[in-house]
Amino acid sequence: MPLGVCPAVRPTWLSRLARLARALLAAALAAGVVSCGDHAPPRLTESDALVVVIRDRLTTHERDQQAERIGSRGFESDLVEQFAASIGKPLRLVIAQSDQELYEKLKSGEAHFGAGWLPLRDLDADSFVQATPYGKNRQVIVQNDASLPLAELSDLAGKTIHVVEGSKHADRLKALTGVEPPPTIIEHKSWDEFDLVEAVSDQRIEYALTDSRVMEVASNFYPTLQTTLEVGGEKPVSWLFPADGDPDLLARANAFLDESLRDGTLARLIDRYFGHIRRLDRNDVISYLEAVHSLLPDYEQEFKRGQIITGIDWRLLAALAYQESKWNPLATSPTGVRGMMMLTEDTADHLGVKNRLDASESIRAGSRYLADLRDQLPPEVKEPDRTWMALAAYNLGLGHMNGARAIAPSTGADPDQWFEMKKVLPLLSRPQYYSRLKSGRARGGEAVILVENVRMFYDILQRHAPAYVPLAPPKKGGRGGKTGRA
Repeated sequence: MPLGVCPAVRPTWLSRLARLARALLAAALAAGVVSCGDHAPPRLTESDALVVVIRDRLTTHERDQQAERIGSRGFESDLVEQFAASIGKPLRLVIAQSDQELYEKLKSGEAHFGAGWLPLRDLDADSFVQATPYGKNRQVIVQNDASLPLAELSDLAGKTIHVVEGSKHADRLKALTGVEPPPTIIEHKSWDEFDLVEAVSDQRIEYALTDSRVMEVASNFYPTLQTTLEVGGEKPVSWLFPADGDPDLLARANAFLDESLRDGTLARLIDRYFGHIRRLDRNDVISYLEAVHSLLPDYEQEFKRGQIITGIDWRLLAALAYQESKWNPLATSPTGVRGMMMLTEDTADHLGVKNRLDASESIRAGSRYLADLRDQLPPEVKEPDRTWMALAAYNLGLGHMNGARAIAPSTGADPDQWFEMKKVLPLLSRPQYYSRLKSGRARGGEAVILVENVRMFYDILQRHAPAYVPLAPPKKGGRGGKTGRA
């Protein structure tokens, strides 16, 4: 009997097994379980949770436990969490330590999609599909301002460029053409993006390649950094889905992102994490860092006592005090506010302060006052907006803050969102608005500047000083009253 010709008889057990194997394979391919050696995740309808692989990096995942007290986690994780809530699924995050690890986890079917300020690499064009972009990114060479600036790609010839191992930046340099001799690429396995730029700032390495967003933030921590050369054009960033993933999930993600762009959800999240990063100039940062090393150690324990009393991160209290007095316990303003925390006489009296120029008394009272303002805001105001509004009330007084919240709806603003309120507060200096309020006129624009500066000082201090974890839980008693700080 010729090969390949089946007799017209009952199939043998071997042919039955082969037929069963082909049927199982066809069913697996139809269900998206296997594809060219990789594995697609199960369809969303078959999953108990939405599984997302996410980069552990600046834009995604906040690791500071004290920062979590005011709701800070990460831009990407917040955005993904909101998407999970919109489709009615619990969220499970799979953390990747590098871009390459993220791509590999996606290809092996460990997650429904990936997030982490990701562009689509050319070499992955057949493996992944981009969702609606929600940002743009450039890759830039970072160098110390003591180095000669690089102006053209040809300036990279023969240079040594440092990158995070397995990153898109390493891929970009490896694909670079027309530069002779080509640059030497050194990949660091144990470094993240901030370790990289810190090494440039300290002049331990000369050049590094990283994201423009990382550079924007890092320049506030390391003012000696500069960038003059872009490598590759601007790329959209988006969530990445396996090419053979769930098409319904991709469609729902695109609809969510489109709506987030339209209704301001995305703008509010961007402002929450990055809206304050351009407030300080280089000289501001240099002066602050000098004070962190020369002045802050004298008062650090007092700020930690303030944290014990109120539960507010001592670094946030210190950031507020720097904005108010530059950590000068004898500071006095023309309007009569005095001391480290710049308390009015009425507020100091209400809080039982005997000497506003005593740093210990001032810090304890200012800490209690901020906590009291935060507690008096309505429950609809969630963190971190609650803390930012309390800081604004520290400057304005709670009466003015409540007045601004009262007029917010008439301007189309949400009174429970700091992103909205920082546009409303400057209106308190205009007669058509403050004439309607019992609290009267106020310099609301100054309150906005205070809050945004404090946010930046706080971010910087989190990079330079560790969190404090008291042995005992924070005490809840002894809060201040409702005295404003006009």
